[in-house]
Amino acid sequence: VQLQASGGGLVQPGGSLRLSCEASGFTVRSYSIGWFRQVLGKEREGVACISNSDGSTFEGDSVKGRFTISRDRGQGTVYLQMNNLQPEDTAVYYCATAPYHCSAYGPFSRWKYRTWGQGTQVTVSS
Repeated sequence: VQLQASGGGLVQPGGSLRLSCEASGFTVRSYSIGWFRQVLGKEREGVACISNSDGSTFEGDSVKGRFTISRDRGQGTVYLQMNNLQPEDTAVYYCATAPYHCSAYGPFSRWKYRTWGQGTQVTVSS
């Protein structure tokens, strides 16, 4: 059972990237998926969540209006479209599964996320 985040890279301020979260060994669409990010030495921050049952989405305040989370209807791959990236968005981005709706217990409560993928580095710099 593995989860893999991909799509990171180096982008200039104002640019865009799309991250992907894919699963192997289980059906990812059965779970809510959260995206988190972490800068070395800082707490891991919740970015976005998409719910398993109804596809409802939640975005963190720091990314609202710039980042969009979505799920592919076929394979269940979850995407994080990141627009108007800024240097403060630089971080390692992780995806993780949760068996609950995003709204249950708070969208970014760390304890409810069970399986974590290896992160993908996003660097925003000119």
